[in-house]
Amino acid sequence: MASSTSIPQPKKLSLFINISFLFLLCLSLITTYLHPNNLDLPNHPKSNSISSANILSEDIKSVNGCKDLHQHADYKSRCLYVKTHTGCNPKGYIHYLKIFYCSLGKFPILGHAAVLLWLIVLFYLLGNTAANYFCSSLESLSNILKLSPTIAGVTLLSLGNGASDVFSSIVAFTKSADGDVGLNSVLGGAFFVSSIVVGVISILISPHQVSVDEASFVRDVIFFLFSLSSLLAIIVIGRINLWGALSFLAIYFVYVGTVSVSQIYRRNKNLAASKYLPVVQSFDDLADGTASIPLLGYVDDDKPVSNANLKTGLHDDQEQNYWFFYLGKLIYILELPLYLPRRLTIPVVSEERWSKPYAVISVALAPILLAALCNTQREDLSSRGKLVTYMTAVLIGLILSNLAYVTTNKCSPPKECLFPWLVGGFLMSVAWTYITAEELVGLLESYGSILGISPSILGLTVLAWGNSLNDLIANATMAVKGGTDGAQIAISGCYAGPMFNTLVGVGTSLVLSSWFEYPSPYAIPTDHSLYETIGFLMGGLLWALVILPKKGMKLDRYMGSGLVAIYLCFLFVRLARLLFF
Repeated sequence: MASSTSIPQPKKLSLFINISFLFLLCLSLITTYLHPNNLDLPNHPKSNSISSANILSEDIKSVNGCKDLHQHADYKSRCLYVKTHTGCNPKGYIHYLKIFYCSLGKFPILGHAAVLLWLIVLFYLLGNTAANYFCSSLESLSNILKLSPTIAGVTLLSLGNGASDVFSSIVAFTKSADGDVGLNSVLGGAFFVSSIVVGVISILISPHQVSVDEASFVRDVIFFLFSLSSLLAIIVIGRINLWGALSFLAIYFVYVGTVSVSQIYRRNKNLAASKYLPVVQSFDDLADGTASIPLLGYVDDDKPVSNANLKTGLHDDQEQNYWFFYLGKLIYILELPLYLPRRLTIPVVSEERWSKPYAVISVALAPILLAALCNTQREDLSSRGKLVTYMTAVLIGLILSNLAYVTTNKCSPPKECLFPWLVGGFLMSVAWTYITAEELVGLLESYGSILGISPSILGLTVLAWGNSLNDLIANATMAVKGGTDGAQIAISGCYAGPMFNTLVGVGTSLVLSSWFEYPSPYAIPTDHSLYETIGFLMGGLLWALVILPKKGMKLDRYMGSGLVAIYLCFLFVRLARLLFF
């Protein structure tokens, strides 16, 4: 049993993330201000391998990406290359290649460590924003809109769990020259969840001989296979118009309708039998109101620790009280850099987190953040247009903040007109998720250039694993501790979630991309490894579809080991292709 004086595990993670962020911030300031010459182009000496004049004359005109970076011998010439080559410009807000080769060129190990730490921080921001802001708004909106638990389960639950995948896909398609990063991240995440997560769950609960509902399982897997077949056809054709993209997206709404019909049939059948067992069999049973819809996410370690919470449960020893008091203050200060920007721009109206000062400030600053995001997305916007956008945002923020100040009280969140607050919180959560996903995709593309490998490989592995780690932890925990009910919900989520990411994430990306190209069709990125990924993914689904009914729908080690083996074979093939071909 853990000692009462130990720091909770989620708080340790939050402490590590925030210390990493502060370290990276200090490192950035030091490299910028103590070594300003590293960022000045004229101070770079000539490279031994190629002259500065040649780099300038060749690379300013080049639009072939950053593929020739490793043809330069030392970090100085690479620094000059990334500054003058337009293909090396960042897709996000930070120029990682310039920092790596110009600011940290003499210390490559420190550069790699900084990139990996920042990658962890971005993954944390994605998951933490989804869990503590995005999912909270979705749950409240579901209650206000009076959605049935079934519809909420296959829409809002999946959206809450797959927000990072959806927005990473949209960013990769709309902001990146290589849209295959988005395809690989979504398909890689879907493969990881439907193989590794389902496999781990099957192995862990094998001794308990837990069965899952056959009708729901078969329905979800068949729809998933049909979705992948449709995506494969799109990739083979190589282009898609707006109507085709809308049709692909509409498959998910057909799935939602099918789930609703099956739920109604099941409920009527139960009523006719006049015998109801309050056991959750699938997402369908959630409609009967016997189970709540858990939006699986990270533990709420985003909220600063109050002094009262720190003192609760401590020993009577006065020295320990003082120790934990100051430790709480330290953790609170370390959390502020990641906590405050989101808290000051995302309206929160939950009972336990209500604060009138934060609410008033958030509705004032939210329009300004949206204006900044809009201005960064439009490269052709003039300075005058940007100024008008900011002034309009400031005016809207002032009006909203005054209304919030007048219509709210200090003790509790508003009870009336709650819908605008929730919509505002939802939109700002989307904005922060989009900003973080955009930066994450930009970081992976830059790190791919640093390592000399295709960014799509990083999307298939690092991005997919990072976005799916939450599913592994949450679903496995639910299956092990929740008994038959928990196992059923976990398995259903392992197929409904990836299907949502594939249809809605890729579908929305295709709709937006084809809309920008309208009336011309949108050309699908050519990446032949996608055939391989989809083939292995469909193989894992077919394995589960064949083996599980033969086992009486009982999850066991045989099925789980087969799914894990299929995924490991896929990784071996991809790594072998990367290393030897």
